[in-house]
Amino acid sequence: MQTRPLGRTGLTVSVLGFGCGAVGGLMVRGAPADQQRAVARAVEAGITYFDTAPSYGDGASETNLGRVLKALKPDVRVGTKVRLSAADKTNIAGAVVASMEASLRRLGRDHVDLFQLHNAITVDDHPDSISVRMLRDEIVPAFGRLREQGKTRFLGITAIGDTKALHDVVGAGLLHTAQVPYNLLNPSLGGAMPAGFPAQDYGNLLAQMQTSGVGAIGIRVLAGGALSGEATRHPIASPAPEPIGSAHGYAADLERARRLLPLVTEGHAATLPEAALRYVIAHPAMSTVLIGIATIDQLEQAIAAAEKGGLSAAGLQRAAALQQQIAGEAR
Repeated sequence: MQTRPLGRTGLTVSVLGFGCGAVGGLMVRGAPADQQRAVARAVEAGITYFDTAPSYGDGASETNLGRVLKALKPDVRVGTKVRLSAADKTNIAGAVVASMEASLRRLGRDHVDLFQLHNAITVDDHPDSISVRMLRDEIVPAFGRLREQGKTRFLGITAIGDTKALHDVVGAGLLHTAQVPYNLLNPSLGGAMPAGFPAQDYGNLLAQMQTSGVGAIGIRVLAGGALSGEATRHPIASPAPEPIGSAHGYAADLERARRLLPLVTEGHAATLPEAALRYVIAHPAMSTVLIGIATIDQLEQAIAAAEKGGLSAAGLQRAAALQQQIAGEAR
């Protein structure tokens, strides 16, 4: 498995990461034996980064990952997150500490490698989001104290919210990593947005991250499952999630995903999920790409896709042409 630097952290991570979220569902609702087999197979294949959060199954993902890592004892990096409620904003420092301590108990660890803010980041404060001012003045210092105490090695964000706010935070060098929703249904994180493209314009945030030394962790690579091209979901997967950064509804994402199938029929990739994964891996700023799974077979497919490397130049050109055909439609 190829490895890449994680921004300016000094860490290297596998280009394919293991997402323990609720959308795929294995580490939340899967059978314990299947969870252990999947993690063991991931480690065998060279996957070194595992990403979880308290909100994945109300702590179930962290608990299950902790149990499996305790049994297998692999040499891997682990990241988790904190999501702050409106009520938490009256005592951000206390809420951050409480979340970290609860995560460490569930994981059975004395520290994590990466601690990340799970809220959207906006220019102004809103009940469910965090303003740039609040991040800079309250959250970063609270995270920094956890780092000084050895509870985490590095600090990150989930890069959703207002484009200007995200650029401000990345440009300020406040954090070490950002999880970015980069996929075939929204190319704007990695380059210029086609005129009239029906998605949020992230203004080539990946270029800003490269300049600032912020490690890029790819999320929503399959757009919550839409880029499988299949409407049927596995029984342990979540219901179709709300899109992030692309259409305003999952059905629109699924319809547009199917219009990208020439990438398969013309031989640029074996399947649409493979094309989606390799599209993201092809960007030179991407450190690791998280894939959420429901089954070990899905993990095997992701490993095989990652081992092929990024899409070819011709494949990327064809993807851009297909994306251009979506431009001008209503979001």
